[in-house]
Amino acid sequence: MLPPNKRRAMYAVYAFCREVDDVVDEPGDPRAKERELEAWRGEVEALYHGAPTRPTGQALADAVQEYALPKDAFLAVIDGMAMDLSGMMRAPSEADLQLYCDRVAGAVGRLSLPVFGGAGNNVAALATALGEALQYTNILRDLGEDLRLGRLYLPRERLMAHGIETDDPATVLAHPNIGAVCGEIAHAARARFAESAVLIAQGDTKSLKPCRVMMAVYQRLLAGLEDRGWDNPTAPFRLSKPTKVWIALRYGIF
Repeated sequence: MLPPNKRRAMYAVYAFCREVDDVVDEPGDPRAKERELEAWRGEVEALYHGAPTRPTGQALADAVQEYALPKDAFLAVIDGMAMDLSGMMRAPSEADLQLYCDRVAGAVGRLSLPVFGGAGNNVAALATALGEALQYTNILRDLGEDLRLGRLYLPRERLMAHGIETDDPATVLAHPNIGAVCGEIAHAARARFAESAVLIAQGDTKSLKPCRVMMAVYQRLLAGLEDRGWDNPTAPFRLSKPTKVWIALRYGIF
């Protein structure tokens, strides 16, 4: 869907996000992980001074210059990873969850949309709306995987509103009211998808094809999770490859 120069830029952005995410998610000494995240902050500073030293930083150099990618978005992604490392993302407050979504998803949108083009003055709004929609869907999809990492991204206010007064992931996910909480998160995701669709329609829809495809894939994923129900929220759920290919053809070509 992207010409070669934009594709290379997106590969580099993805590589950055993947590498800093792996710092936190792979096994290892937490103090070493903190040092590695700090090293990535130094690499971002070096990148914007024209002297990156890591292969991914060097790969980003052309993209940063050609598409004026914002430095604060790279740093925000790192800050989001630090929130995971701190342990605070275990039944976080609504405010902390919103901040986390902005850092690990909205910031990625603020890096991606300048490459795609076509968002006009809606870059920040679209990055926020679509980033939250995608991240809420990720949270619902990955409840079991996050449980194994000792994480629980469902906000404590929603848990407590449904009589769930613990932040222990296993206890929360086994609670009889967990479906009501997941349903509320799903509702919030659908609302943010609706906002994203309006913002995409206001822009150059041809340039924003990657956003349309991502949104369609995640909307289908969310619908599948809702259809499956929340009786066993930790059960793995993925879209099939043929479904993803059909969505890519439907929204990326036509």
